Amino acid sequence: MARLPYPVTCVTRGADLAEDGLVVLCPPYCTSGKLSVFGTEIYAAVSSVCGSAVHRGVLGPSGGQVRVHKLHGRYNYLSSYANGIQSQALSRWTTSFSLTKPVSSPLELTSETSTTALPAAEQPAKKPLKKPSVKKALTAGNKECQMDIAVVIDSSNNIGQRRFNLQKNFVTRLAAMLRVGPMGPHVGLIQASDSPRTEFLLTNYTQPKELLFAIKEVAYLGGDTNTGKAIMHTAESFFTQENGGRRGHPRVMMVLIDGWPSDDLEQAAMLARESGINVFLVSVAKPAPEELSMVRDREFMKKAVCKDNGFFSYLIPSWFSTTKHVKPLTQRICSLDGLLCSKTCYNSVNIGFLIDGSSSVGDGNFRLVLDFLAGISRSFDISDIGAHIGAVQFTYDQRLEFGLFDHDNKEDTISALRRIPYMSGGTATGSAITYATQNLFRRTGPGRNFLIVVTDGQSYDDVRGPAMAALKQGITIFSVGVAWAPLDDLRLMSSEPKDSHTFFTREFTGLKEFIPQLVRGICRDFTENN
Repeated sequence: MARLPYPVTCVTRGADLAEDGLVVLCPPYCTSGKLSVFGTEIYAAVSSVCGSAVHRGVLGPSGGQVRVHKLHGRYNYLSSYANGIQSQALSRWTTSFSLTKPVSSPLELTSETSTTALPAAEQPAKKPLKKPSVKKALTAGNKECQMDIAVVIDSSNNIGQRRFNLQKNFVTRLAAMLRVGPMGPHVGLIQASDSPRTEFLLTNYTQPKELLFAIKEVAYLGGDTNTGKAIMHTAESFFTQENGGRRGHPRVMMVLIDGWPSDDLEQAAMLARESGINVFLVSVAKPAPEELSMVRDREFMKKAVCKDNGFFSYLIPSWFSTTKHVKPLTQRICSLDGLLCSKTCYNSVNIGFLIDGSSSVGDGNFRLVLDFLAGISRSFDISDIGAHIGAVQFTYDQRLEFGLFDHDNKEDTISALRRIPYMSGGTATGSAITYATQNLFRRTGPGRNFLIVVTDGQSYDDVRGPAMAALKQGITIFSVGVAWAPLDDLRLMSSEPKDSHTFFTREFTGLKEFIPQLVRGICRDFTENN
């Protein structure tokens, strides 16, 4: 009797299957998620079986059966792109597997195959079907520390091979104490040298043994201590969803540095803070007094960290005495309340657009206004747990186009903005501010709610009273005037200081020039109030 194929999930790896030659059943649509695949034709056992099968071409996106052949470990697994799957290179792994399409023998196809029956006494006792052996359940991880953690290690000439190995031992112990897992912390690693090099991403190794092995396999590079470049590289791309970053999980960057950096850290650290990344700097063997003259910037630690409050800076006197520092550093990284940089203007603000739809605007110019507002929206991380955008159009009447919580991603928000139909009518900006205050915003902490008013003319009602009421409710107002909008009205509406919250252009085509200034203004106000 043919054995039924063993059902697996999209993330089941070759390492999870203990039996050689096992036929597994992959579910459909595994290609829609991000899978870890290492190698070409021969795959490291840490690879997704189903993802590797699609890459190899023995399985389509609709899923199905595939046979897994266990092989010895090897060096230099090659990366390649095939069948919609990008596999990654890997320098070494302990075990491997290959894949083939299962071929059933004719005897297994039908129960009517002719055979000579054994006498009843000679028939062997029926054995229960053997269930394929699968290794014990995967470790879920430390649920009290669900952080995405990028570890930036020093791989410069300054540290040298011996101290580099001691550094890896320290990171290995730290990773072990963090207790990674699908429901716990995820860890990736970047090397700082002449140019930064990503060794592995956040989702490549989500089991402790695999992660510790991967850290031990990292090879020393040499070169300059360009820590600033490494921080910039990590802040720009490492935490994206495409690279395995999890939406809503705190982002931590732990930067290890031996001595002092060769480059500037300030601009890179600023980008990290603005991106919601909590930068910790662990300085080992800080410069001696006689070495200070060689240090480019003596304030590099203060400038690199999330906040210069002592929490994000950590000093270790020597690579030979790191063991006792593993636990306190782990506790800091996992301290959710201490991660002050997780919330930024880009992922925490509520922005309401109050859009003049009066007859003087005209349909063509109205579309330019929507383009302008879409440009502002693109700068923010719009999600159910991030920034929120809402819109109200007004003439003499008001119309709620969509609320702050109607769209939970950037694409839907911008699409909704572009679909707003032009109303046409008079101009009652004061009543519109009152309507937006009452219908668009919920009460939150200071510096979270922002109203951007765009108008092209004189309001037929009072704007000062409604604007004051909105300000008392904690709403910061930016006024943007076009064409015939009176500057006095714009300044009455806007928050203090008036000069940095009031904008005016003669032409609708000039609105796009205000996008970076408005985004910076929102971030400035948010930072000052939070």
